[in-house]
Amino acid sequence: MEQDASRCLGRRALAEALVASRARTLALFDAAVRALGPALVVPVRAELNPPLWELGHVGWFADWWIARNPHRALGLAADPDVSRRPARQAARGVDAEALYHSSRVAHNVRWQLPLPDAAQTRADLERSLTDTLAWLEAADETDAGLYFFRLALYHEDMHAEAAVYMAQAVGYDPADAQTSAALDRPVSLPRRVDGSGAAELAVPPGTCDLAWHGPGFAFDNECGTQRVLVAPGRIDAAPVTWARYLPFVEAGGYDDARWWTAEGWRWRCATSARAPRYVRVDTAGWQQQRWGRWTPLEPQAPVCHVTFHEARAWCAWAGRRLPTEAEWLAVSGQPGFDWGQVWEWTASPFAPFDGFQPHPYRDYSAPWFYGRPVLKGACAATAASMVHPRYRNFFTAERNDIFAGFRSVAV
Repeated sequence: MEQDASRCLGRRALAEALVASRARTLALFDAAVRALGPALVVPVRAELNPPLWELGHVGWFADWWIARNPHRALGLAADPDVSRRPARQAARGVDAEALYHSSRVAHNVRWQLPLPDAAQTRADLERSLTDTLAWLEAADETDAGLYFFRLALYHEDMHAEAAVYMAQAVGYDPADAQTSAALDRPVSLPRRVDGSGAAELAVPPGTCDLAWHGPGFAFDNECGTQRVLVAPGRIDAAPVTWARYLPFVEAGGYDDARWWTAEGWRWRCATSARAPRYVRVDTAGWQQQRWGRWTPLEPQAPVCHVTFHEARAWCAWAGRRLPTEAEWLAVSGQPGFDWGQVWEWTASPFAPFDGFQPHPYRDYSAPWFYGRPVLKGACAATAASMVHPRYRNFFTAERNDIFAGFRSVAV
C-alpha cells in the first residue's frame, strides 16, 4: 500500500497547510493588485481568469464542499448533488453560484460578472477559512473525514500555481519566493561517458502499475487498475535543457515540416512560431522573458513553456521520442532521476484507468478525458503538497503558458 505524507495530512498538518496556502493566495493577489492596479484588468484569453474571480472562486469552492456540504464527513460516499446551505454571500443578495461555480459559469463570461470588490471578497475568504478550520477541528481523522479538506487544499494550491502562470503571461513579478528560488536551476548531471549526450537512466522492463493504491487522498483519475508492460530502454535522467533544444531552433527546425506531426504543423503555421514562447535571440545571444523582463537564458536549465507539439518536433529531429506515462513512472524512483522543475509532456493520452469511478467533484477529470496528453512531475510554481509521482496533470497540446518541458527516450 502506498503512502505519502503530502497525501495523508492529518488534522493539525492540514490546518497548517490550509493557512499557508491561503497566505500564498493572498500574497499572489496582492502582487497582481500592485502590478495591474485596483481594476485588475487582464486580457480575455483562454489561459487566464480575472484575478478577482479567481480569489472569490477559491473561497466559494471551499464553502461548497465543506461549510455548506452536509455530506462533508462522508468523503467519496458523499452525494455531489445534495442540497446545500445558502452561500454566505446570499445574506447580501448575491448569488454565489452564478458568480463562482466554474462548471456553470462560462469562461468568457467571467470578465463581465458583477463581482464583489476586493475588500468584500477578502472578507468572505477570511470567514470561509475560519469556518473551514472549525469544521476541520471537529472532523474524524480518517481519509473519509478529511477528504474534502484535502481537496480544498489541493484546489487552492492549483489556483496559486495558475496565478504564477498569469503573472508570466501578463508580464509582472508575482513576488512568489517559492517559484523564483526554483526557476532556472541548471541541470548538473554528468554526461554519458562517450560524451554523446545527456545522462540517461535505464528503463526497467516489466509491469508498471500506474494507479494509486491508498491510503490517503487520491484524485479520481489516479484510481482504478492500469498495469502496463514496459520494454527496456534508456530515458533522460533530467528534462531536456536549452543547450540541447536550441540547436533544433538554430537549424531551422520550426520551418521544416518533416519534424512536426500534422496537428503540430498546423499549430506552427497558425501561430507563426519560430522559437518557444518567451524566448528570443539577438546580438548578445539567447534571452528569455521572465516577469516581463528580458534576461540571458541559462543554457543548462530545463526547456520551459513549450507545447506538446514542440516537444514532439524536437524529439523527431533528435531521433528520440517522448516517454510514456508508464516509462516515466517506472524510472521516477531511481537515484539520479531529476524532476520537479518543469511539468513534463508524455506520449500518453489523458484517459481513465480501468475501473474508473468519478469522485464527488465530478468535473475534475471526466470532462477532459481523451484529447489531452498527460504531464508528469511538477514545476517551480507547484505547491509542495501537490508534488507526487502519481499525479497526472493534463493540458491541451497547444498550451505554452504553463511551466512545461519534457524529457526524451532513445528510439
